[in-house]
Amino acid sequence: MRDAYHEELAALTDRLVEMTRLVRSAMSRGTTALLDADLQLAESVISQDAEVDRLHQELEASIFELMATQQPVAVDLRTVITALRMAADLERMGDLAEHIAKLARMRHPESAIPAELRDTFVEMGAIAENLITKAGSCIASRDVDLAKELEADDDAMDRRHRRLFRVLLSKDWEHGIEAAIDITLAGRYYERYADHAVRVARDVVYLVTGTRDADALAG
Repeated sequence: MRDAYHEELAALTDRLVEMTRLVRSAMSRGTTALLDADLQLAESVISQDAEVDRLHQELEASIFELMATQQPVAVDLRTVITALRMAADLERMGDLAEHIAKLARMRHPESAIPAELRDTFVEMGAIAENLITKAGSCIASRDVDLAKELEADDDAMDRRHRRLFRVLLSKDWEHGIEAAIDITLAGRYYERYADHAVRVARDVVYLVTGTRDADALAG
């Protein structure tokens, strides 16, 4: 009976890792769709977000059943609590990638990103993919040291995000209000995606150490 219980706990980790793979793919394809005005790719991101939602719902159902039937305590309780929190963050990351794809679809056949900001969004997309890749590795390995790296990676995203506003507020901006709104929204989607990845990493630290001390992640 306990073997089956621990298999169910392990299955939570497997589902979370699968969610990280899906939201990483969504972000990768969403970024390409945004930059290249690729309507087909944007539609694939939008339609496949349902798979992330399905995994989230399945994981929630499994957790509620485990809590009701097994009454986990100590490390097992932390495992189910953090799994519930991480699943919510990952589901939201899928939504943010979907928002990026919807922005690409809305502006098709043009790209929503002006040429002078293209490199910045390429960098933001790469940082986002790196963050979720590390988050997935943290979940699978419970590697606290790797989890701590995500704070620095998030700082890199924040710097690109601030760069967008410097360009938007420059007197040389010539693309109008609509484009400025698009850039503001897109930048916010990437910045929030990164924040959720950091929250996942913090939950890994909590799972392993049992503390939510702010210094635990910063080292």
